[in-house]
Amino acid sequence: MDNNNNGFVSRFLGGIERVGNKLPHPGALFAFFAVGIVILSGITSLFTISALHPGTGQIIEPVNLMSQEGLHLIMTHMVTNFTSFAPLGTVLVAMLGIGITEASGLMSTGLRLLVISAPKRLLTFAIVFAGILSNTASEVGYVVLVPLGGMIFLAVGRNPIAGIAAAFAGVSGGYSANLLLGTIDPLLAGLSEEAAHIIDKAYTVNPAANYYFMFVSTFFIAIMGTWVTEKIVVPRLGKYTGDAKPEEIKKLDAMEKRGLKFAFWAFVVVVVLLFWSVAPVEAGFWKNIPLSGFMRDPETGGLLRSPFMSGIVAIIFLTAAVMGIAYGIGAKTLQSNYDVINGMGKSMATLGTYIVLVFFAAQFVAYFNWTNLGLIFAIKGANVISSLGLGRIPLMIALVLIAAFINLVVGSASAKWAILAPVFIPMFMLLGYSPEFTQLAYRVGDSVTNVIAPMMSYFAMIVAFIERYDKKAGIGTIVATMLPYTLIFLAGWIIMLIIWITAGLPIGPGAPLFYELPA
Repeated sequence: MDNNNNGFVSRFLGGIERVGNKLPHPGALFAFFAVGIVILSGITSLFTISALHPGTGQIIEPVNLMSQEGLHLIMTHMVTNFTSFAPLGTVLVAMLGIGITEASGLMSTGLRLLVISAPKRLLTFAIVFAGILSNTASEVGYVVLVPLGGMIFLAVGRNPIAGIAAAFAGVSGGYSANLLLGTIDPLLAGLSEEAAHIIDKAYTVNPAANYYFMFVSTFFIAIMGTWVTEKIVVPRLGKYTGDAKPEEIKKLDAMEKRGLKFAFWAFVVVVVLLFWSVAPVEAGFWKNIPLSGFMRDPETGGLLRSPFMSGIVAIIFLTAAVMGIAYGIGAKTLQSNYDVINGMGKSMATLGTYIVLVFFAAQFVAYFNWTNLGLIFAIKGANVISSLGLGRIPLMIALVLIAAFINLVVGSASAKWAILAPVFIPMFMLLGYSPEFTQLAYRVGDSVTNVIAPMMSYFAMIVAFIERYDKKAGIGTIVATMLPYTLIFLAGWIIMLIIWITAGLPIGPGAPLFYELPA
């Protein structure tokens, strides 16, 4: 494969890579932003800058954090800024459960089974589909499924690079689609809720806020990814003529099958308990304890604002933990409680850098809120956008494209949203759009350019996987191979968003498209 491509795309991505490599670490970037906000608050306090809050009618002015009061605020709230930061606890708890499934082997075995059991004519669809589902377990799909896609394609006599591309498209390009909630959902919801509080202190964003759209997108993206692979990528790559020999993809052994049976029945039990917990309430016989529906809202009996919805993170943890332990017992991969705890510990060990990043992100978000700069900018920005007369669809498309572009230079989804949410969520709320919808538009843009973003943390790993089959391959190879996925996913998802807006459909449980300012 010729990697000496000097076309526009290669030059553009080369420039993005050079610029991105000069950026500080995201943690350091947030530290700089926090310091910058403090300095900016001092500068803006010297000028007459204000905005009229459309909801309360109050005059909003900047708060100077360079003053004595501001210094006291910074010093006395540094710890609580960190510990009360919404995304921190949710991600840590969810990852504890995922750590058990990885330590027991359930995650890798389940993905392997899903792919190798599919008929050959559905092989590409199965790989893309499995890649999308792997997002539930954070980044495990990059490590397990992407190289497995190449192995499977080579084993059936097809170009292995096309298999890698199909898996990578599902894992990374389909990051905002899934049938299940994953660790990214509570993380982004926490950031969205923090940003919504700039306008409405009582507003809550539940982790399932985008679930309806995600569910439909799973099949939509899997079909589009399959089409791009078969109609564009495979013909372009042609027949594989490299030196790599097909590797035998081992079928599940007896112990792995036994473990899956244990995990399946554990999952059935969990699902039954969950259905029981949200079934219509029946009166109890002892101290008014209900026989069912005990996870519904005790005041209204509803489900949308119930402990069940707000406890999604706990449900993810418990479901993953129970299934992982059940698999480990059945497959005998977990010998004692030490193995379970060690697995949870390993998952925490991988989050060390994330915790550091969150510390600085929490300070930045707090400072940004304290200064009122985000609110002032949102009000003025909303006024400017309103004066342009843009309709709801052009606004949505603009946010998707902004997120897609920024994703090329900043890899972390949470890092970008921590910066963008305090600006766009208040702005769109003032324009009548819900935080959940703004978050969804961001997620679409954040997903589609993952596969061509050199700054994406796993991009170098994908290069290494492809180099196993093509020694001349490099970044240009990946970009040229994956760019069709980006363009098709972007166009398809925007069309889907337009249809969703036109139909006025909710995007998740208790998550409307529009927002009305409180009277």
